[in-house]
Amino acid sequence: MENRVILIMGAKYSGKDLCARALNEIIGGEVVDLDELVEKQTGKTPRELFIEGHVGFKKAEAHALASVIHGTLLQKEGENLVIAAGGGIIDNDEAMALISKARVPSADRQLITVFLEISAETSWQRIVDGSNDGGLPPLINTNNPKETHLALHNRRAKAYRAVAGITILTENKSPEDIAGEIADSLSKI
Repeated sequence: MENRVILIMGAKYSGKDLCARALNEIIGGEVVDLDELVEKQTGKTPRELFIEGHVGFKKAEAHALASVIHGTLLQKEGENLVIAAGGGIIDNDEAMALISKARVPSADRQLITVFLEISAETSWQRIVDGSNDGGLPPLINTNNPKETHLALHNRRAKAYRAVAGITILTENKSPEDIAGEIADSLSKI
């Protein structure tokens, strides 16, 4: 199970980064947190970029993804690469075009998409619990943030399911258990 690019996607606080690191312990290779890479490349957090304008953030996110997928960062031939995407990558047309192109079997290193499915309620609770580090995410910082979150979560979950090569239900599971399920699914591809 080598030379694969595994992109872990899902809602904010679905455990993408923790699961990517746990999966890496099983399959080896490199791990990239796309949000961290965006910050390293731009000098600004994704939240700061998004507040400045979502177009700039989306360009930075797509640029970071392209640099990883096309091998200008970290990738060593023959090694796996696990990427933890940001929660809103599904709404980034440029990034999704890169993902779509990299998913085809003729790509240099085929990308396999994994959707970590979490309930809207669990996601909401984690967002509220994590909001002490800078407030609610800009997209749901509205007059009715919970309702806005629910609509956004449901729309994105449907879109993630449509592009996922593997979908893992994550409720009440540890990152290690989820990573084990992902590795098992990968072994069957």
